Amino acid sequence: MCFLAANVVTVGILSQGRCGLSSCVSSYLVSMAVTDLLVIITAVILSRISVTYAAGSFLSITPVCSLSSVLIYAARDSSVWLTVAFTFDRCVAIAYQKLKTTYCTQRSAAVVIGLVCAFSCLKNIPFYFIYMPSYVINGVPWYCNVKSTFYNSPIWKAFDWIDCILTPWLPFILILLLNALTVRHILFASRARRRLRAGGPVDNRSDPETESRKKSIILLFAISGSFILLWMTYVANFLYVEITKDNYSAGFNFRDPKFVFREVGNMLQLLSSCSNTCIYAVTQTKFRQQLKNLVKLPLRLCFH
Repeated sequence: MCFLAANVVTVGILSQGRCGLSSCVSSYLVSMAVTDLLVIITAVILSRISVTYAAGSFLSITPVCSLSSVLIYAARDSSVWLTVAFTFDRCVAIAYQKLKTTYCTQRSAAVVIGLVCAFSCLKNIPFYFIYMPSYVINGVPWYCNVKSTFYNSPIWKAFDWIDCILTPWLPFILILLLNALTVRHILFASRARRRLRAGGPVDNRSDPETESRKKSIILLFAISGSFILLWMTYVANFLYVEITKDNYSAGFNFRDPKFVFREVGNMLQLLSSCSNTCIYAVTQTKFRQQLKNLVKLPLRLCFH
């Protein structure tokens, strides 16, 4: 619940636009915080926690848990691809100045965010149809079991591979590539600025352009680096399963290291939806100030 509250606070602070960020960057960060919040609600609260503490509730009815699965995948894909979209936006803003004026705008960000969320929802609708009830009581289907056709049908196998490629393989590659292009441009630009400043009069003041770029880069690399590190275990588990063909899905054996490895990967994947609040607090001075003001607000009201 702490992560849920942290994401709600993050959405509130960023949506006010007082963190010294451009409207384009703020739009991406708010959308990422919202989708991260949806991941926590769907994948953690409605799925993991409800199975443990609310077994047999309406959430266990087959159509409901099938819909819940679709929402989980849609929220996950939206969160991942908005991270890619933000990385691309920052790459354009830093490395491609001519394209920056037309692409790095609040309107373009709103269009990209809308397209990413719409595509994520449409792409995951087929997941609704892969489940069948475990049993039927008084005409009501309960729980969700994956149909055997999902593993045997070539169509479903192709869909599963497309899903794996789109999340997380392609985002991994794109984030690494875009960050490499950004770093390459920064190194060339920094050398050029140092040569220009060295050729002019001696000035001990800091370069405002360099300082602004440094803050943007720290935020970009922190978000994309966190995504890569927290998804690494999930990707390693996927590779192990595909190479060895060992799904090891027989029950919950907490003494089995392969089962623990899989669950740790799932946990870190979900944790990636909770880490951005900490990243903003560490890298953004004005975000920390707004967070302090929000914490102090109840105390001020009490004193008044």
